[in-house]
Parts: sequence; C-alpha cells; structure tokens
Amino acid sequence: MDVIPAAGAEQYPALDFANSALALPGGQYLDLLGSPDAATRWLAEHDLAPADSGLRETCAAQLRALREQIRMLLAARVDGLPVPAGALEAVNDAMTRTPTASLLRWDPARGLHRESPHPVTRIVEHALAVLAADAADLVTGADAERLAACGSPPCNRYLLRTHARRHWCSTRCGDRARAARAYARRKGD
Repeated sequence: MDVIPAAGAEQYPALDFANSALALPGGQYLDLLGSPDAATRWLAEHDLAPADSGLRETCAAQLRALREQIRMLLAARVDGLPVPAGALEAVNDAMTRTPTASLLRWDPARGLHRESPHPVTRIVEHALAVLAADAADLVTGADAERLAACGSPPCNRYLLRTHARRHWCSTRCGDRARAARAYARRKGD
C-alpha cells in the first residue's frame, strides 16, 4: 500500500514517525515499523540510518515504543490536555541518549568540518534522539497551533493544518469523510 504523507510530514519527520502506524478502513492496520526490515527501510527513507544497517527486533521495538509516546504527546497537545509523565520522560530520555554537539573533524577529502558523532553501533539511539527532538520542536514551536488529528474515522494520523477548514490528513481521508456525510444526509431523508 502506498502511504501518502500527511500535511507537515515533510517539515517534521517526527510527524511522519507518529503516523507510521495507520488504522485503515475495514478494521485493518498497517505498521511501517512492524518488523526490523520495515523499520530499517523507514529510517533509511528518512535519512536516519543506512539502508544496510540490519536492525534487530529490539531496535524496531524501541522505535515503536517511542512512536507511541510521541503519539501521546501529540494527542495531549491537540486535545489541550496535560502530557502523560511517561511520554515526557520517554521523549526527554531519547533526546539525551546521544551526543548532540557537532564536533570538529578533519579528513583530507573534506578538510576541516563539523560532524555529529553517532557510531554505527548507535544508529537507533541517534534516530530516536533526532525524532524526539523534532517532536519537541513540533509541539513547542510556531507550528504547534496548526497540529491536528485527522477528522476521518478510523484514521489515526496527525497533520499540520494548511487551511482553517482542513481536517484531514490526505485527500483519501477527506473524500471518505465527505462520502460518509453525503450518505448520512441521504439516509436521513
């Protein structure tokens, strides 16, 4: 299935990360991090890991766990509720697991340059830190007021509203919601 990113996912990888577990019509569910291969593919597509990194199930499970905590963070922000302590703790923990300072490096090909250290053995920790920091930026930054949940059941994705009347994460969800309203009107006549 081809998944179209929700509005804002191109700006905020954490939004796309939160939306990597999709509730579909007919009670179906799609988890883009559901296996180590799928998690590796998702991270590679978002430039957070090499395509050949060969993640293990424990790595994929760490990603899925942080995704759920970020989803709680987004839900609390959208609903105007207090953020669960566990979500805050998980996001803060992920942000502090890897060094964030860009260190000064030298090599003959590139010369003097700055580079964030994240050895291959810490690929997942680096990805978790990047996604957690991006989620923190999203819920505290200028775009936080535009964060919304898709208004087309059973969809469970989040989006950045590009228009005051936009309530759907994709054209597909908007069409489904309009069709449901039209059906309800006809049924009510």
